[in-house]
Amino acid sequence: MKQYDAVIAGYTCVDLIPTFPTREPSSANLSGLLKPGKLIEIDGLQAVLGGLVPNTGLAMKKFDRKVFLNGLVGDDVIGGIAKELFGKCGVSEGIQTTRAAGTACSIVIAPPGIDRIFLESPGCNRIYGASHVNFDAVSQCRVFHFGYPPLLRRFFLDGGSELSSIFARVQQMGVTTSLDFSLPDPESESGKADWLEILRKTLPFTDIFVPSVDELMQIMTPPSSAGTQCPSDNIDSIRDIPLHLIRDIGRRIIDFGVKILLIKAGARGAFLLTGDVSSISDKLGIDLPEKNWNYQELWCDACQADRSRVVNASGAGDTAAAGFLSAILGGECAESALKYAVVAGRNNLYCHDLYNDLSNWLTMTEDISSEPIKIVHWQRVKT
Repeated sequence: MKQYDAVIAGYTCVDLIPTFPTREPSSANLSGLLKPGKLIEIDGLQAVLGGLVPNTGLAMKKFDRKVFLNGLVGDDVIGGIAKELFGKCGVSEGIQTTRAAGTACSIVIAPPGIDRIFLESPGCNRIYGASHVNFDAVSQCRVFHFGYPPLLRRFFLDGGSELSSIFARVQQMGVTTSLDFSLPDPESESGKADWLEILRKTLPFTDIFVPSVDELMQIMTPPSSAGTQCPSDNIDSIRDIPLHLIRDIGRRIIDFGVKILLIKAGARGAFLLTGDVSSISDKLGIDLPEKNWNYQELWCDACQADRSRVVNASGAGDTAAAGFLSAILGGECAESALKYAVVAGRNNLYCHDLYNDLSNWLTMTEDISSEPIKIVHWQRVKT
């Protein structure tokens, strides 16, 4: 028996969220609200943990999984806030502190009725590298889940050699590897990296890959393919991407060596493609039935959200990944794992504070039993 179900490593930050009063009239866009010289009264400033490490890690802990959170914060005021919050959740053991850089933080501007905008400072995530990964803890876990390499400078320099070497090392340890992604900013240093080549080198050592559809479109679709890319500033365009294109890109990812691919498509749903999962079953010490998991292509519609309860969309993809990984660790069938992913992502929308507000595993199971969740089986990749 391993000590941990999962080690969650990679990007860690603190989200600073101004609380706008509901009486503030909404506008079509932020430019209509945030005008130079205008004073806007808010109801306070909320500080919450953000980034993949706390988002996915705390959700998995809420789902009754034993997790080790492996992140990095600075020795500064915001770092003190982060460590206090991690401590309150009982997951501070693997959080390291550095004096070489400050704590990453985001200012999340999300007035009622207006899509959110992020002001992001990667902070000490720029220096987070292999030396910060606790391989002793990794050796005692069933799943190593890592993200987001586009925001972790050490992992896209030198053609992503540090990323691929870590995944190769973890896989050699007999631990299931899992990778999440983030959307590279085209104008940043990360956006100029050759992510397709980085993935070619890393995905052969990646058992589970859980990117979003817009991330895959930006990486896998050449800019010259007019009308097929998904602009990062227009979330509605995700709905316009043909399913056959998502499927084709997913098959290319499987061909790179990934065993299980979950493509998150936000309010549209999620796509699951798989190869041969027998090696994952062996490493996890569970039986993922081959007839149900091997060479599958499943599309799942998103769960209906109660708009009156929606408070925050930040981190929904991370929470969906937490539901998906927790279901796999529990030996659920492919359909059930996909349903847990979309329900977890939907329930994230209702949370002010992820750890305190997120529904637990039992409640999610009840939701899955009571809500109509449509799954479409496509033709298998291989018979």
